[in-house]
Amino acid sequence: MPSASSRFLDRATPPHITTLILLTAVSTLGMNVFLPSLPGMADYFGADYAVLQLSVGIYLGASAALQILIGPISDQMGRRPVLLTGLFLFMLATLGCILAPTAGVFLFFRMCQAVVAVGMVLGRAAVRDMYDTDKAASMIGYVTMVMAIVPMAAPAVGGALDQLFGWKANFWLLFVAGGLVWLITWFDFRETKSKSGLSLAAQFAEYPELIRSPRFWGYTVTAALISGAFFAYLGGGPFVGTEVFGMSPGRLGLFLGAPALGYALGNGLSGLLSQRLGTNRMIIIGCAVATVGLSVSLGLFLTGNGTEYTFFGFMTFVGLGNGMTLPNATAGMMSVRPHLAGTASGLGGSIMLGGGAALSILAGNLLTPASGATTLIWMMLTTAMLGLVTIGLVILRERQLARRQII
Repeated sequence: MPSASSRFLDRATPPHITTLILLTAVSTLGMNVFLPSLPGMADYFGADYAVLQLSVGIYLGASAALQILIGPISDQMGRRPVLLTGLFLFMLATLGCILAPTAGVFLFFRMCQAVVAVGMVLGRAAVRDMYDTDKAASMIGYVTMVMAIVPMAAPAVGGALDQLFGWKANFWLLFVAGGLVWLITWFDFRETKSKSGLSLAAQFAEYPELIRSPRFWGYTVTAALISGAFFAYLGGGPFVGTEVFGMSPGRLGLFLGAPALGYALGNGLSGLLSQRLGTNRMIIIGCAVATVGLSVSLGLFLTGNGTEYTFFGFMTFVGLGNGMTLPNATAGMMSVRPHLAGTASGLGGSIMLGGGAALSILAGNLLTPASGATTLIWMMLTTAMLGLVTIGLVILRERQLARRQII
């Protein structure tokens, strides 16, 4: 729900929720809309499929690295100029992908496209600039709901565009989307963060203040663990579906979307309940939901009653737990040091993305046809349970601070 004082495309008022959602959407769209085009792109460039597949890994790696930089830069310069510059550079990088003569040049510009992470990082930071912790968690729930919807729909859209117009149509879509969001940002996004007055070097020098905060690490590690359960699923779920259950690609594609449905619902619940129940309580509930769902799934497999329906069905609980936990953990990590909200959003996002990618790779390497689904479920259950431990440590730390009357 938009703030009562926000009017869309009126820069005299704070950014409208629609603008923040679109900033997140264009950042998410760039991740996977072109995936159905990879085989055709390999033929176009005369390169191995594995070479073009690097476009996923280098994009995620560059995004993780850039998120560390985006936050401090925006804390020093303000959100608006960094957003406008990042979106413009994304459009240039997208043109580079379209015009690239070789696979190597394409991969270079694909890596440069990761600058669009400014939308995801600063959309969240702007919410925290405008609202207190619990209200921010509620608003972030609405903003990040699009992170479930877009990844589900983008590959289907990309496949249709490829079939009709060829692989470059996906990148023209990204170029046009980037341009539209740039215009909307220009006309709607009023600055939400006053300039820090510090040099960029001094701004980066404030990292230790954030890094020394146990609560920042508690929220960040909790978010990394619960999202890591989902990333492990992304790395191992397709293998389990294909090698363990013998599912066809079309059927597997339908089943793999189960966590995204739960994630969308969880984000909606965060939007409705976070302000009422509080950030920490929502995180506990979210981690508990994921833990219970995975525990039941594991029990069914250990007793010989597990099927593809129970495996993928109970993954909905993982998505639901992520949707309830991540908006609140994100708001929490940015609220530990509110003057460093952009830095916290970038660093926290980088840690979540890096940790999740590592768990995804680990899941893919550990699974074998003989291991069945239980190895993956055990891995996911362990990370969800550890998430409960880390948020418990955050709550303990806050009680200690309250006793010392330290804010």
